Amino acid sequence: MTEPETRAATAGWVKVVLALSLALNLAILGMMGGAFLRDGPRERGMPRDLSFGPFNEALSREDRRALRSAFMERAGEFREGRAAAQEEFRALLSALRAEPFDAAALKAALGAIEKRNADRLAIGRELIEGRIFALSPEERLAFADRLDAALTRGRR
Repeated sequence: MTEPETRAATAGWVKVVLALSLALNLAILGMMGGAFLRDGPRERGMPRDLSFGPFNEALSREDRRALRSAFMERAGEFREGRAAAQEEFRALLSALRAEPFDAAALKAALGAIEKRNADRLAIGRELIEGRIFALSPEERLAFADRLDAALTRGRR
């Protein structure tokens, strides 16, 4: 009799994880769409999902292109990353569909996805830092003003 209760608790936990994953995916999709609408299509073969969030609006078009290029150099071949991400989500789907449910497999799949995202965020942070460190005091203040304006627009 306790087994159904355990399954219900596990099912609730899985629903929360799936909701968080969906929210993250929708946020990434929104950034991709926003970048495409603002900057237009990229050259053939260039990824369209690279965005620096609210920093995008504070950066010049040239800075965004330079940062994307530097990101691609640091992140490696995009298609390899895409294939790895697809494999990670296949592992997640397998873990979700497994009977009996294997919580360790689900945690491993989510951990792999989290690590890939964390690695990409770390590269982006380092690139943004480098760009900001290179700014003069006047450029840094102007950047701060543009970033503040972008963040203010985002709150409306």
